Amino acid sequence: MKKNCCCKTKKRSEAEYKSLINRLNRIEGQIRGIKRMVEKDAYCTDIITQVAAANAALNSFNKELLATHIKTCVIDDVKAGKTETIDDLLVTLQKLMK
Repeated sequence: MKKNCCCKTKKRSEAEYKSLINRLNRIEGQIRGIKRMVEKDAYCTDIITQVAAANAALNSFNKELLATHIKTCVIDDVKAGKTETIDDLLVTLQKLMK
C-alpha cells in the first residue's frame, strides 16, 4: 500500500513561504506564456526554449524546497528518533532522479 503524504504538514516561516510562492508565481507566468505561444502559433524551437526555462525554474524550486526539507524536517525527525524519514527522503530523491 502506498503511503499518502497529504496527512503531513509543515509550518514554514514567512520568509520561506514568500520565497516559495514568488517562485511558483513566476513559474505559473512562464507556463501561461508558453500557452499563449502555442495559441499564437509560435515557432517550435521558441516554445521549446521557454519550456526548458520553465523546467529549470521548477528544478530550482525543487532544490530550494529539498534543501529546506533536509535542514528542518529530516534533521528534526532523526533527532527525535524517527529514522523512517531517511527512507522517505530516499524515495523522494529517486523520484527526482527519474
